Amino acid sequence: MVIETCIDRYGRIDILHNNVGRSEGDAIAAELSEENWQMLMDINLKGAFLMIKHALPVMQRQKSGVIINISSTASVCTGRTLAYKTAKAGINVMSQNLAIENAEYGIRVNVILPGLIDTPMAIERRAREQNVDRETIRRKRDERIPLRKKMGTAWDVAAAAVFLASDEAQFITGVILPVDGGMSARVG
Repeated sequence: MVIETCIDRYGRIDILHNNVGRSEGDAIAAELSEENWQMLMDINLKGAFLMIKHALPVMQRQKSGVIINISSTASVCTGRTLAYKTAKAGINVMSQNLAIENAEYGIRVNVILPGLIDTPMAIERRAREQNVDRETIRRKRDERIPLRKKMGTAWDVAAAAVFLASDEAQFITGVILPVDGGMSARVG
């Protein structure tokens, strides 16, 4: 339906930006229910796959297009979110495979890995779960960021997406780009 509407309205698809994520309901393996595993896989991986699956034939016919998938630094860092981490790692692998598979059609596929981003959803949920105020959550998250000890914003992720969708990135495909203030570069 989305693809058909886009074609009816604009005649083509130039950019597909998959930006969906949910980790609520996740847990360590021994505590994660099968239902929550499946729900998180469907939201975080299957939805992106299905959008790509239906947009690709249009982009292949056009011999052009850009696909940007939003993953997470959780996909490359340790944490207690098994299903979310696994699904986002799947986004990374899927994107790299699609980049090579579709290069001959002029389609570029890249991934952005946001780190700790100051969004209402991230802050409110953690404040509720930990039963502390939002500023305490922000302070704890800011302390973990190497660059200026400050979380990023949605604008930081958006700027990376705009760049990857632009002609300035015309020779970039298969890239996994952290937007995380250096968090994923930290070892130890």
